[in-house]
Amino acid sequence: MTCCEGWTSCNGFSLLVLLLLGVVFNAVPLIFNLVEEDEGLKNPISCFEWWFPGIIGAGVMVIPATTMSLAARKRACCNNRTGMFLSSLFNVITIIGAVYCMLVSIQALCKGPLICNYQGNGTAACEFSFRNFSDIQLESLNLQWFFDDSCIPTASHTSSGSDGRMQGLHFDSEENKHRILHLAVFIALLLVGILEALCGLSQIVIGFLGCLCGVSRRRSQIV
Repeated sequence: MTCCEGWTSCNGFSLLVLLLLGVVFNAVPLIFNLVEEDEGLKNPISCFEWWFPGIIGAGVMVIPATTMSLAARKRACCNNRTGMFLSSLFNVITIIGAVYCMLVSIQALCKGPLICNYQGNGTAACEFSFRNFSDIQLESLNLQWFFDDSCIPTASHTSSGSDGRMQGLHFDSEENKHRILHLAVFIALLLVGILEALCGLSQIVIGFLGCLCGVSRRRSQIV
């Protein structure tokens, strides 16, 4: 059988789970701030959750490929060459969304939460532009804002060695809550984006193989 319904269906289920996780992770800082501050737009954890990397990139843009792959369980996707081609095409959109999710997450991890921003703790300190992605450098992904005793700009402290790191980093102050939540959310979104990209790439390969090699007669004759 040239069409691998089992693999395609597994990809569809995996994308569905990752899609839901991306939406949930993106919503966590929004809900947290709404509960803590009772004002969801005044003092967010960071600007980057408002780029909706999990809701748009890892969520909405993954729906077409997820729907197409899950249709394989009913032999609606993998019983003709056109279906296999569309399966690959939709997963290109998935990869674009996953890359967007990864880029936003990497930039968020480089910058840290707003409470660590030297330009002020507010959305006015953030520039919502895709041009920011060109400033991303791997060496800047050192998470120094997380490992310092405090990242608040007004705090008079110097970064200590490895023995002094993580001292007092507990979920008991606004600064530490923001730092821990920011780190956890965007690492999770980064992983979601990576896994979605891998699922999309594997389905593109399977889709093109099915499109080139054709489908089995036994499957294609089933009504």
